Amino acid sequence: MWTALLRGAPGVVKEVRAADARTVQFVLVQPYAPLLTVLAHPGFGIARQVAAADGSVRFIGTGPYRLTDASSGRMTLDTVAGHWAGAPRAERLIFLEVANDDHAEAEFDARALDLWFPSWAPRRNEGALSVPGLQVGYLAFQTEKEPFSRKKIRQALAAAIDPAAVGAALGRTAVPLQSFLPAGTWARREGSPILGGTRRAVTMLLAEGGWPKGYAPTLLAPSELPGFDVSALAEALKTTLQAADIPVRVRLEPDAALRTARGSGEHDIALAEASIAGGDPHLFLYPLSTSEGASRGPQTLNFSFYRNPRLDDMLIRASQIAFRPERARLYQRAQAVLSEELPWIPLYVRLVWAVARPEVRGLRLHPTGLPRLTAVSLEP
Repeated sequence: MWTALLRGAPGVVKEVRAADARTVQFVLVQPYAPLLTVLAHPGFGIARQVAAADGSVRFIGTGPYRLTDASSGRMTLDTVAGHWAGAPRAERLIFLEVANDDHAEAEFDARALDLWFPSWAPRRNEGALSVPGLQVGYLAFQTEKEPFSRKKIRQALAAAIDPAAVGAALGRTAVPLQSFLPAGTWARREGSPILGGTRRAVTMLLAEGGWPKGYAPTLLAPSELPGFDVSALAEALKTTLQAADIPVRVRLEPDAALRTARGSGEHDIALAEASIAGGDPHLFLYPLSTSEGASRGPQTLNFSFYRNPRLDDMLIRASQIAFRPERARLYQRAQAVLSEELPWIPLYVRLVWAVARPEVRGLRLHPTGLPRLTAVSLEP
């Protein structure tokens, strides 16, 4: 993961050194605007361990809460008095491990649970909230192979896919995505929908691209993905493409075989997921779309093996500029190129869910799935 975020190992980082007891310096080989987003990733979180008066170990961080109790399946946080950011609304937060819907509903009914953040779409609708997250599902065309080296063919398949059929297969886990970045992500380009088109448009694009008669490409997909039935989604794609006279074979593989197949480029079309880490478009568009990610092997991230020096340059320049409006302009230009070339097409974005009791106030879901709980309180 870190190699993708930092453009390799060591990537853009030349050296990390301690300037003094309280200062860490990162020396880069070139300017890299997403660095602060990367460093803010929870994986880089630092908590200090100290010995309490009773001999137990306590964790101290920089946030407004302090861990005061931890046991199997339960954790308690209490506010830090005089915190520099001000006091949070709730003086105490108690976290419980909730295994499934049955467990959550029982806890809600017993009034032992006020707020639940499931990693899937909850069964209970009452009090359920959701927002588009940052986990995107997409189809990558192997552009080094015929006929997917031809732009018209890639455009034809995008036009042939019915977003309503995709949405039905996804259920409540995700929603169809008609742009390269989800709503709420900065630098998102508004434009014409990517998926769906008329039968006439599909037929014309196939004819102009020279679709081989009798050809049936293979759709490579993971055998399992959390939250929905991958085989149902694959069948929905197969059905909607066959309706436009594009026969497709579906091949489902477990994770290890899937990585090998995609990394070697043996697929025709690949279904995959990727995350917009920290909400920074560079950490999504760059690895999926540039020459740097198109080298074969287990570290392959550009499953379309698409190479476009103009797009490479555009995305690299965007990553070297600190001024966000200019970065946004370059990322929107890059999305315009992708909308025309379509080496890969977005299919869906996963939803982030919560279930809250009516007494909960101040809750705002965040696309990262990491809501800010300092403003949350319970109404008496």
